[in-house]
Amino acid sequence: MRWGSMRDSDNVEDQESAGPARGLGGGFKLGGVGLVAVLAISWFLGLNPLDVLRSLQGGESPSGPTQSAPAPSASAPGARDEIKEFIARVLGDTEDTWSAIFRKMGREYRPPKLVLFRGSVDSACGLASSAAGPFYCSPDDRVYLDRSFFEDLSKRFGAPGEFARAYVIAHEVGHHVQNQLGITGKVAQQRGRASEARSNALSVLVELQADCFAGIWGHYAKQRGLLDPGDVEAGLAAAAAIGDDRIQQQTRGRVSPESFTHGSSAQRVRWFRSGLDAGDVNRCNTFETARP
Repeated sequence: MRWGSMRDSDNVEDQESAGPARGLGGGFKLGGVGLVAVLAISWFLGLNPLDVLRSLQGGESPSGPTQSAPAPSASAPGARDEIKEFIARVLGDTEDTWSAIFRKMGREYRPPKLVLFRGSVDSACGLASSAAGPFYCSPDDRVYLDRSFFEDLSKRFGAPGEFARAYVIAHEVGHHVQNQLGITGKVAQQRGRASEARSNALSVLVELQADCFAGIWGHYAKQRGLLDPGDVEAGLAAAAAIGDDRIQQQTRGRVSPESFTHGSSAQRVRWFRSGLDAGDVNRCNTFETARP
């Protein structure tokens, strides 16, 4: 990726130096909203929410502790933080892309903040552990990311490369786009009165649309000559790596389609590819089209 040619965003909030957010007594305190947040962001990696809750309380998961990359050490004054710069520039490019798209729609795009944290973070959606993966919180319009997830993406999920990392950022920004378009609120209302099976199905449609929106960003990045050979393949590999079926097979040894919340590897690849190929928001209506 030629991310050095992308614009640097000033919407990155660095909370890494603050360390993990903790509740009183060294443990996490979760209210109703916090519990919902844990359940929601657990879906990103197909993790058992009970395991995540145990890790938040300081206990050990039955499947063993999650291995994360070492926390970044404080950089010397003036030292370059390349990963943070990469994140800021990819975020800046998503801002430019979606601002232009929204203008064509006669709307104004208000970009999200991206919060870098280490270990755990307190958001408007509640306390969350890095074990649950990157997530978007609509009440505060923020994307939350522990950079150690990039190591997991490469080593645990087998999706290395800069564009794979960029896909993760663009996917979470895709959720912000959904919020800006009013999709998030409408789906939340539907899920509030739906059965568990229907709620899971709606979650899949939301996630697949965010994949498609991530592809739209990739489409315009490619048009501007910011992608190198192999970048698209890396993005598609990342989409496949975090499909519900693949993660369930790895973590549980079996696949339960009725419990999917993000979509299968094949679905995620198809919708990401749809955005990449078309660059058109209208081609991302997962709620009315079974296949792109």
